[in-house]
Amino acid sequence: MADPREEETVSAEASGFSDLSDSEFLEFLDLEDAQESNALVNMPGPSSESLGKDDKPISLQNWKRGLDILSPMERFQLKYLYVTDLASQNWCELQTAYGKELPGFLAPEKAAVLDTGASIHLARELELHDLVTVPVTTKEDAWAIKFLNILSMIPTLQSEGHIREFPVFGEVEGVLLVGVIDELHYTAKGELELTELKTRRHPMLPLEAQKKKDCFQVRLYKYIFDAMVQGKVTPASLIHHTKLCPEKPLGPSVLRHAQQGGFSVKSLGDLMELVFLSLTLSDLPVIDILKIEYIYQETATVLGTEIVAFEEKEVRGKVQHYMAYWMGHREPQGVDVEEAWKCRTCTYADICEWRKGSGVLSSAVAPQAKKAK
Repeated sequence: MADPREEETVSAEASGFSDLSDSEFLEFLDLEDAQESNALVNMPGPSSESLGKDDKPISLQNWKRGLDILSPMERFQLKYLYVTDLASQNWCELQTAYGKELPGFLAPEKAAVLDTGASIHLARELELHDLVTVPVTTKEDAWAIKFLNILSMIPTLQSEGHIREFPVFGEVEGVLLVGVIDELHYTAKGELELTELKTRRHPMLPLEAQKKKDCFQVRLYKYIFDAMVQGKVTPASLIHHTKLCPEKPLGPSVLRHAQQGGFSVKSLGDLMELVFLSLTLSDLPVIDILKIEYIYQETATVLGTEIVAFEEKEVRGKVQHYMAYWMGHREPQGVDVEEAWKCRTCTYADICEWRKGSGVLSSAVAPQAKKAK
């Protein structure tokens, strides 16, 4: 096994396993803006068309016409979802749908905010270990990097009690979910605590609606992590969803990185076997405490923390509701009128049929939801 004192991990970005988690993505108004923006909700946008991937106008009517034929998972050719995909549904499901259909809409100022948040996350990560970049050429190589990170982090957590950027994955309601936990550490009482770092553009804590989204995200991390260490996540399920080839030989760069870490493997299947054995036989406990830490970007100071309660039945209920959209069993929903202030900072406000229809999709464009099988 790799010596924890010489631990090196591959960055999530390099391995293709990033999971956008920064609350800054949604924080572009303060409390006064939120109260004032209610009056702006019913202002019509200039157009109900937008540009698609080929820079040609996309009509919302044409977009929604095929929803009863293909599920979003099929239409967007998604093998899995990120934890933050479901968390974003907690903020506004229709915004999530527009984001998948019309990528590239991210405003420059929002991109800059995300970059700043990512820099703070990186600085935190570098406090514990070095990062190396390993070239990958196949999806098997990319997943091999995730597995190598897990294999190096598990003994480090058990011996030193603290790790950051831990990859998680598991099947939830028939869909594979993946994500990255910001931080895991043991408390003085021996409890395993998950800490999620959220950076803030302004020196103020988020609104309750934002906290609600963040809380659901960390609950979902616990739900998946606990399933991993309890042996509920299987190699067969992972292969089924990702279409990975376990027998495929790993690339030379990945093999060298594995050997440097003390792992003698030849294929992705070899690594998968080691990972699943390590997860279930290393005496990793389930997560006991969920905590969110809000950081002011400009000074990197802590604005406040939130201890999050976990109720498995509630999490399962929300996941089932959100997955019904991805599986094509219902149409996406916009925000309730009480939270219509969110529309002010939404990139898609000018083309949103939910907003123009005062809380309903236009009958001319609303799809017929697929029936649950």
